[in-house]
Amino acid sequence: MSQHATGRAEKRDGTLCIVFERRFRAPIDAVWAAVTEPDRLARWIGRYTGDPTTGTVSFTMSAEGDDVAAEDITITECEPPRHLAVVMPGPEGAPWSLTVDLVEQAGETVLRFAQAMDHPDLASSVGPGWDYYLDRLAAAVSQADVEAISFDDYYPAFAEHYRVAVERGRLA
Repeated sequence: MSQHATGRAEKRDGTLCIVFERRFRAPIDAVWAAVTEPDRLARWIGRYTGDPTTGTVSFTMSAEGDDVAAEDITITECEPPRHLAVVMPGPEGAPWSLTVDLVEQAGETVLRFAQAMDHPDLASSVGPGWDYYLDRLAAAVSQADVEAISFDDYYPAFAEHYRVAVERGRLA
């Protein structure tokens, strides 16, 4: 588990994002599989159905209880095993743009995850959520107990960090 909030606000191509980084002692193909293959994805966040080559899949979160509806995810860019960009429905119909970039270097794989985010109040829950999910990803890749990670350790403890980071990023 992260002992502190790990994400930061960063402008990418003029868009404010929350950006996270995780390092894995695993080959790039193993980390890519964990974020793109349905069975491996299900271990830490959710499952998709459908054919990704069509550009759209139906995704259901598995770590948020049983009453979560499937949502259509649009795959906007996919360059295995290095880059994935998707758009998914967010609250109140505003789309969420997410990117995953992987680089293999010096025997480890570095994952950089970003979500476009310019709403400080929304960032106060989304930021801790991504710290939680990315720690679950790290546990899944290392074959540790994913269920031992509790969202209560992330929220509300990290909420203010993300609210302030996005507020400052908006003013920069």
